[in-house]
Amino acid sequence: MNDLERRILAAQGYVELGLHEEAQAELAHLPPSAAQRADVIELSVLCHMGDRRWAEALALTQKLCALEPEEPGGFIHAAYCLHELGRTTEALDLLARGPAALRTKPVYYYNLGCYLACLGEDEKALNLLKQSFEMDGSLRSHARKDPDLDRLRAKLDKN
Repeated sequence: MNDLERRILAAQGYVELGLHEEAQAELAHLPPSAAQRADVIELSVLCHMGDRRWAEALALTQKLCALEPEEPGGFIHAAYCLHELGRTTEALDLLARGPAALRTKPVYYYNLGCYLACLGEDEKALNLLKQSFEMDGSLRSHARKDPDLDRLRAKLDKN
């Protein structure tokens, strides 16, 4: 394993542990050419998101979406940043225009459900959340503590 691979792997580990400052330190030691790699950009996005630096993360997601227009990750992250910035309608629009691969991801349906719940579209939200739970049952426990879903909590517990 070369130094580049070691630093990226270390940064991934730090991100998984929620140690964003340490992850950023590893990424800062990468050669400038590595800054344009999708995996490096995504790690930076996750660091910024973990630190609730939504605008910075959003700017990087745009690079990620341009680099990998058929990959769902950049679009999911970008929409989440938009939502956190209070731009939920834009988040929904971005996901609607995203690649077909998005529709294979349970988090896509979960996030759509959350965004629609925030906009007061309860029935659509509940249907999408149910679909996400069918695809990945672990999302149900996440929904129980998600503040975006506070208004729907009683209805979610019935499904």
